[in-house]
Amino acid sequence: MAAFLIALPHFISGKYQYTDNIKTASMEHVSGLCQEVSNHQAASSNQTCSEVKSHANNAVFPILLLGQLLLGIGGVPIQPFGISYIDDYSNKKNSPFYLGILFALTVIGPALGYLLGSLLLRFYVDFNTMSPGEIVLHRKDPRWVGAWWLGFLLAGTLLFLTSLPYLFFPRSMITEETVEATPESGAEQLKEKEEAVSDTTHELSLLQFLKKFPHIMLRTLRNPIYLLVVLAQVNLAAMVAGLATFMPKYIERQFSQTASFSNMMIGGLSIPSAMLGIMAGGMILRRFNLSVKASAILCSSAVLLAITFALPLLFLGCPTQTIAGINPTNSESFSRYPNCSSTCSCSDEAFNPVCGSDGVEFRSPCHAGCKTPVNNSLNYTDCACVGPAGSHGNAVPGICGNNCAHLLLPFMIFSSLTCFLASLSQTPSFMMILRTVTPEDKSFALGIQFMLFRVLAFLPAPVLYGSAIDSTCILWGKKCNKNTSCQYYNLDYFRHRFLGLQTFFVFGGLVFFFLSFLVLKRAGLAQRRSLEQMNSATSEKQNMKDVKPFLK
Repeated sequence: MAAFLIALPHFISGKYQYTDNIKTASMEHVSGLCQEVSNHQAASSNQTCSEVKSHANNAVFPILLLGQLLLGIGGVPIQPFGISYIDDYSNKKNSPFYLGILFALTVIGPALGYLLGSLLLRFYVDFNTMSPGEIVLHRKDPRWVGAWWLGFLLAGTLLFLTSLPYLFFPRSMITEETVEATPESGAEQLKEKEEAVSDTTHELSLLQFLKKFPHIMLRTLRNPIYLLVVLAQVNLAAMVAGLATFMPKYIERQFSQTASFSNMMIGGLSIPSAMLGIMAGGMILRRFNLSVKASAILCSSAVLLAITFALPLLFLGCPTQTIAGINPTNSESFSRYPNCSSTCSCSDEAFNPVCGSDGVEFRSPCHAGCKTPVNNSLNYTDCACVGPAGSHGNAVPGICGNNCAHLLLPFMIFSSLTCFLASLSQTPSFMMILRTVTPEDKSFALGIQFMLFRVLAFLPAPVLYGSAIDSTCILWGKKCNKNTSCQYYNLDYFRHRFLGLQTFFVFGGLVFFFLSFLVLKRAGLAQRRSLEQMNSATSEKQNMKDVKPFLK
């Protein structure tokens, strides 16, 4: 239901509109050419902002919010109950391996989603209501919007079909026996496991649960290992939230790639690397049967290595392209801009980028002073702002780019290595939580953990990333004298602030994992001293018993 609600705005709102076309008698589509505009035409263009707005567009945002709300409600039980379920019904040695498989499979979904999004974004957003001949934009045009809504329809249908088999599972599963143990110890362990499961699955009424809730909450949050590991995971979850939301946009803007190609890079390289890291972490736990303290060392080491490979990303990027009137340059075109197009009456809302033959980019053909289109706007001539002063150059539709796409490959390599290393901590950190809380609090502790994920990571992190990215905008789009989306970014600021936040959150995860190791180390020393004191006291008592007969 949530997926269909999110796709609904496409069908109740009008067609996608972009600022481009001025219709003339000689040619049907002429994109924002330099021409004299009469006062009457200017007034009529301004009147469009005061026309009656569609009521359907006003309902779009609440529908999207409702869809996201339902999506969150539906996804809440899957992780905490699924993790607790697997840990309860499998032996202690196999549990990390099974959880590693679960976490890896949950990563496959986003990977397939990005790949599917890469395919669907190649289709125009209104392809279902427009013929191919009516679609003027090209996929490389920055105004291109792909069929974003189609993915929700496909994913919602597949999600419904895959949920049906769960209806046929039994209410309770058979507990996995410990194969490596002796029959006697195996029976004892199985009995203990069944007792733990019965405690975990003991049904409480709503009133009983509400009475015990404050006590369970305090008992869980007062566990220092649980709290530190959850805070470490919250930092890593905030990093993931930023990567999943804005990394395709970052690749698109930083390396002048299309949206579909950017999604393909994320789904084909970064997410599979994270999946391999999660599986490797589970296999390491199973192979070496790591203790809680050793798991903390593994998590700290993995995150430290991830930071090491993340730092070079801050220097792998492209400079901001030369944009007349926006990004300063020593080009002759910039020195005489905007006087060269002052008579063109260009609209501030116009955004139809063209690249001049001198490598300078303009917001529109009008801003470049172009007066003549060639081949149905595939090329522009007689552009007063292009080329040396006193001559009129040519321009082509689209952005000029920054000619550093060769840096994309090393960027993706370092990014994938960072994802792999950071993901090594996924399974060990969950096992630290499962092994340091009481069996009856296991499901509750995981529920609190995922609640903190959403409250402290997945809700504020995208807003924080979005604010940081917006602060790097150097030209906002305008419609009816209101800012819309950003048209141009300062790419250096974009890179440093976006990737700087990523590195900051990974470093936060390292700090809390290391603190958990220190707490475990101190607890181990205290326990060792206590045992030594007990052994010493026992030895003294035994010596007194041995000496006592000689004192008589």
